[in-house]
This record gives sequence, structure tokens and C-alpha cells, in this order.
Amino acid sequence: MGTVAQPRLRTKIKSTRALARVLTQLRARRGKKPRVVFTNGCFDLLHRGHVTYLEEARRQGDLLVVALNSDDSVRRLKGPERPLNSLADRLEVMAALGSVDYVTWFEEDTPLESVLALRPDVLVKGGDYKPADMVGAAEVQSWGGKAKALRFVEGQSTTRLIAKSRGGQPV
Repeated sequence: MGTVAQPRLRTKIKSTRALARVLTQLRARRGKKPRVVFTNGCFDLLHRGHVTYLEEARRQGDLLVVALNSDDSVRRLKGPERPLNSLADRLEVMAALGSVDYVTWFEEDTPLESVLALRPDVLVKGGDYKPADMVGAAEVQSWGGKAKALRFVEGQSTTRLIAKSRGGQPV
């Protein structure tokens, strides 16, 4: 994955392996250990629903980690016309958000390997998920963490925006 992020954003974009090392170092420091919040998704076209969700996710702990689906992973999940924005572009946009402390990516269809490597304290997804259905929830709970569904912003979705831009009816 060859991103050419702005220099100030590069420090926020890490491979899962590199981010795991950073989090291990932060957790090893004396004093209060950071409460790491993890979420994931395609985040193909950033919209108000995403921003609202990410701000709320950040309030659940001390550090927010966002894991993005790779381009191939998005295609497998959303179809051949997606993503609209490349992984490199999505990483940079996500890293530019003040609510996001670190951004990483994964090639698989689910973020389970990232969850296991990063060992977050809180796993969050949008309100269209139930904690029991979240990939990685059982694992996070097994080490004393929590899984939480955050409020869903009605009427805000990438699929809806794409349909509207193509002159179709919003879904």
C-alpha cells in the first residue's frame, strides 16, 4: 500500500503491525493507560453520518483507531463499482479528522485479525449493529473490553449518496 500522505498525517497512518507496536509502547508507559477505541469500515464517501459517528466513537476512550477495508475488500463487500476513492485517499481523509488518532487498513473481509493484533478496550460500530453481531466483540469482551453500538444517523449513507448522484432514488 503506497500512500503519499501529507507529512503531518503520516504519523497517524500505520500498518496494523506498526500500530500494534505503538499501542504496546503507549500501554507500557507509567501512569494512566490509554483506553483504545476501535472501529472499522469502508468510509468510501465521508459524510455527516460518518463524522457524527466518529466523534461519538472518540468520546468512548482516549484514542480512536479506525481500520479501513482495502480496495479489494470493499469490492468483495460492495460490488465492482466500489470503492469510489482509493485506499490511499481514504486513509489520508480519515487521518485528517481530529477525532481520529490512528488509521490502519485490512485486506480481509472482516477486521478480526486487526482486532486481535491491536487489542482495543472498546469496539464500536454504528447503531445498525448489535454488539453480539460485531466481528471481534467476543474477543474484546474476553480480555475485559466492551462492544458498543453507537447512534445511527438516519438518512445518511454512502449508498444513498451514490444513488442520489446518479439521479436514482435514494435507498
